[in-house]
Amino acid sequence: MKVTFFISKVLAICRIGQKYTKDDYARENYEELERLALETLHEYTGNDHERNIYVHDVYATPNVSVRVMVFNDENKLLMVKEKQDGNWAVPGGWCDVFESASESGIKEVKQEAGLDIEITQLLGIFQRERYKDYPTLISEYVHYFSGKIVSGELKHNHETLDVGFFDFNDLPTLSKKNTIMELQKAYQVYTGQSPVQFD
Repeated sequence: MKVTFFISKVLAICRIGQKYTKDDYARENYEELERLALETLHEYTGNDHERNIYVHDVYATPNVSVRVMVFNDENKLLMVKEKQDGNWAVPGGWCDVFESASESGIKEVKQEAGLDIEITQLLGIFQRERYKDYPTLISEYVHYFSGKIVSGELKHNHETLDVGFFDFNDLPTLSKKNTIMELQKAYQVYTGQSPVQFD
């Protein structure tokens, strides 16, 4: 990895950490790490970098996220119970800088459900505002993939409360992080009933 990419990744982690941490000591550490990264970037490039590049003062673009549909040998769908709202979603989340959408999908399934997978197919790319049934100011493109289990054991993390497999025709109450329309469109591609979906 190039030094500039590494520093950029560190700056992204600092920005995320400062936004979500509830610990003042951790926030101070993120702020110090951010300062050191900016100093290093300045020394390495010779350009003047006074603040983190991850602020919304550039051309506004949609956020990018990923969701992965993983089925077991019984053709049941892997889902995680989201701590945020107590309801269920297929594993996924925001894509991180300098990672492809499929790399982010693999990482999210491992983090949220404990399983190592390989991505097998792109199912669709959806503009989520068109599917949400609640007001939003966040513009988001979500990539839906299918994944195949390689190894691992079911295990939830700090973002999730539980993990399990469900019959697609009898899904639990869905989190706001996915909608039944998105899932149905992606499922039609997975089962060969439709070409890859978009918009």
